[in-house]
Amino acid sequence: MPVPATDMSRQTPLYQRHRDGEARFTDFGGWEMPVEFDSIRDEHDSVRESVGKFDVSHMGEIEIRGPDAAALLQRLTTNDVQALDPGEAQYTAITDERGVMLDDTMVYNLPKSEGYLFVPNAGHDEAMAERCGWVGEEWRLDAEIRNATTDWSMVAVQGPDAPGLYASVTDEQLALDPFEIDRRTIAGVDCLVAATGYTGEAGFEILAPWDDATTVWDAFECQPCGLGARDTLRLEMGFLLSGQDFDPEEEPRTPYEAGIGFAVKLDTEFVGRDALEAVYEEGPQEKLVGLQLIDRGIPRHGHVVTAQDGSEIGHVTSGTMSPTMGEPIALAYVDAAHSTPNETVRVTVRGEPKKARIRTTPFVDR
Repeated sequence: MPVPATDMSRQTPLYQRHRDGEARFTDFGGWEMPVEFDSIRDEHDSVRESVGKFDVSHMGEIEIRGPDAAALLQRLTTNDVQALDPGEAQYTAITDERGVMLDDTMVYNLPKSEGYLFVPNAGHDEAMAERCGWVGEEWRLDAEIRNATTDWSMVAVQGPDAPGLYASVTDEQLALDPFEIDRRTIAGVDCLVAATGYTGEAGFEILAPWDDATTVWDAFECQPCGLGARDTLRLEMGFLLSGQDFDPEEEPRTPYEAGIGFAVKLDTEFVGRDALEAVYEEGPQEKLVGLQLIDRGIPRHGHVVTAQDGSEIGHVTSGTMSPTMGEPIALAYVDAAHSTPNETVRVTVRGEPKKARIRTTPFVDR
């Protein structure tokens, strides 16, 4: 039976649809979200082999407009926002003065020069809107900042058959390159459609007006998927999970430690740039790596990683049994000296050291 939402949790506009579908729920980032509809394995396999859809309306949306909108985002984020043409997107990080990641996000330069939109992780929208305001005031930038999280719903359609499903629903080809965004009409609803996702598969994410979410959701007849499959899919690709693989309080990490140095452009001026330049020049002391267990056992968040001599060298941040591989996999921070692919280490699972091999990510080739 579905679990009712708590009085304090937020609900997406598709919440009732999920209850009617007998989804199992959990609190995530202050939102009551479906974990699974049928089973995590079935939903995972649908995305890898055909197509599935996700309600990701718990993600935040911050709109920034005005003459200094690009300059504000350039100060806020680590990537080069001013390199984006209208209709393009980029993955980036938001760091503090220490270079520690506060969030990772997608920044969209909206089509037809409509302004910018970026997508904080669940529960971060208010804090990131406030940080935008601080950046604007600190550098006296002329930009309008609006937390539009409850204006937009977001539906992700992912899998090798996603483009074909889009064509059957809209009678037109998706015709978007990766990291492009455009305005499209879906089931009579004016939407923003982006060729982005969190699964490693072909697909797209739809931003639709909050009140039109069910119309868009119902238009795509495919397997509904919950956060459980979303987590196994992203972990197979080595994608970061905010609050688990990095957190400014519990797991403070720089982009270089977290393996997303490609999203840092040191020739731009952003908060934390000087600190990150020092990390870049010296090299991070620890690095996020993939682990694949050789022995039986499933690595979980917090499990200790040791060298072959038993000395502690790191810890697991995310772990699961990979549905695609049928093997236990994990992400872990380890001493940089032990981050070489194929090195054999140990992961302490239920008090027992289990052999594991350092792996590059992604774990699966998509």
